[in-house]
Amino acid sequence: MEFYDVVQKRHSVRDFSDKPVEAIKIKNIINAAMRAPSAGNLQAYKIYLVHSQETREALLPATDYQEFIVNVPLVLVFVADHMISESKYGARGFELYSVQDATIAATYAQLAATAEGVSSVWVGAFDPLEVSRILHLMGYQVPVAILAIGYPNGPIKSTTRRPIKDMVKEI
Repeated sequence: MEFYDVVQKRHSVRDFSDKPVEAIKIKNIINAAMRAPSAGNLQAYKIYLVHSQETREALLPATDYQEFIVNVPLVLVFVADHMISESKYGARGFELYSVQDATIAATYAQLAATAEGVSSVWVGAFDPLEVSRILHLMGYQVPVAILAIGYPNGPIKSTTRRPIKDMVKEI
């Protein structure tokens, strides 16, 4: 799929079938995420692949009971590793660069999922402390994005976007 086709076809889906995502597609999605740019090429993040129904059920209250978390076959949790960025960039790396690294990787994964013919939804509404507890993260590791990935359970609805004039300012 051409890049601009991928961008046009990416839509948030919250109703997933129980069909599992094939291992080769998961591998391709992860490989794409790992190709994302990162500060100093440190890749200051970890990606948790959550296949376990038990873990997805544990994540449900942490995601404010967004039901698709339980029903989707795969959840990816992108975790910033502050210590990696701090080692090279000090406080700015700790506070910002690791979060940017994880966020960019999640974006690449979401676009790769679309290119692989599966759907996704970006989850930003979650309790980071509870997600950290469930995933047994260290204090310097912070979850920054959750992607639910699977096959849609029906037609995908298109959404509109704000006009360019409202979003872009030329200086």
